[in-house]
Amino acid sequence: MKRAYAAVAATVGIFLLVQLGSLALVQPFMDAGYQTVEDPSDPTNSLLYIGAILVATLVMLGAMKLDVERLIQGLIIFASVFLSFYVFSVVVPSVVTVAGLNVLAVLAALALGAGLLGYPEWYVIDAAGIVMGAGAAGLFGISFGLLPAIVLLVVLAVYDAISVYGTEHMLTLASGVMDLRLPVVLVIPLTLSYSFLDEQGPETISDGDGEEGETPEAGIDDAPEESTDGEEPPEDPFARDAFFIGLGDAVIPTILVASAAFFRPGDAALLDVPGIALTLPALGAMAGTLVGLLVLMWMVMKGRAHAGLPLLNGGAIAGYLVGALLAGVALLDALGLGPYL
Repeated sequence: MKRAYAAVAATVGIFLLVQLGSLALVQPFMDAGYQTVEDPSDPTNSLLYIGAILVATLVMLGAMKLDVERLIQGLIIFASVFLSFYVFSVVVPSVVTVAGLNVLAVLAALALGAGLLGYPEWYVIDAAGIVMGAGAAGLFGISFGLLPAIVLLVVLAVYDAISVYGTEHMLTLASGVMDLRLPVVLVIPLTLSYSFLDEQGPETISDGDGEEGETPEAGIDDAPEESTDGEEPPEDPFARDAFFIGLGDAVIPTILVASAAFFRPGDAALLDVPGIALTLPALGAMAGTLVGLLVLMWMVMKGRAHAGLPLLNGGAIAGYLVGALLAGVALLDALGLGPYL
C-alpha cells in the first residue's frame, strides 16, 4: 500500500510540474512570437490538430506493420529535440547566438536528444517528458483560444475512449512504441532498484494521447491468480516494479489550463503568483485535472484498464467552468461562445 501512495504522489507531482511549467512558459512563448495560428479563437484549429493526430496514428501503425519502428524512434526524438529547443530558447540566457539561434539552448536540446537516444533510463524519460509536456501545453495554450481548447479536449476524450474500449488500436501502438524507450510515457518506479533499461516489456500503461497523440491504455496486464468462485479477481496494479502513464494524459488537459491563463475569460484577474500566469479559471482547470487523475488512479488500482482522457479532460473542463463562475465570468464567455451569439 505504501508503494501505491508513493506512486500516486509521484504522478500528481509530475502533473503539477507540467502544469506549472506551462503556465510559466505562456507569456515568454508569446513574447518570442511562438503563437502558431493567426486566429486562436477559430474552432477549426482544433479540427486540424485532431486530423494530424489521426494521420500520425496511421503512419505509426503502418511503420509497425512494415517493421520500421526505428523510423518512429528517429521522428519522435527529432520532435523531442525540436520541442525542447522552444522551451530552452526562452529559459536559457541568450549568451551566445549564431545565425539568430541561442547556442546554449540548441546544445541543451541536443543533449536531451542524446540522452533519449543513448541512455533512456526512467529519469531521463521523465525529465524529457516534463520539459516536452510543459512546452507542448504552453505552445498549444497560446494558440488555442478557449472554445478551440474545449473542443479539442472533448473530441480527444471521445477518441481516447473509442481507441481503448472500441478499436483497441492504442494497444497495438503500445506494444511497438514502448520497446523503443521513448518519452511518450511517464515512468513511475515502484522500487528503488527499478531500471527502465532492464524492463522486458512494460505492461502497466495509462492511456492518453502522447505528445503526438500516441500512447497506450491504462491498467496492468499481469496474469490473475485462480479464483475460487470461477471469476477472475482484479489484477494487482502494483505487482510490478513500475507503471506508466501516457504523456498526453498530462499534456492535453493542461492545454486548457494554459489557455485559461493566457486568454483570461471575462478578463479574469491574474493571481499574484511569482513567475507564472495564473487565473482562477486556470486554477480550477488544474484542480479538476488532478481530481480526474486521482479518480483514474483509484480505478487503475482496482486492476482494470481505463482510458485516461475522459476523466482528465472532463475534470479539467468542469474545474475550469467552476473557476470561471467563481471569478464572475458569464458561462457563455467562459465557453468562448460570446462572439458567436
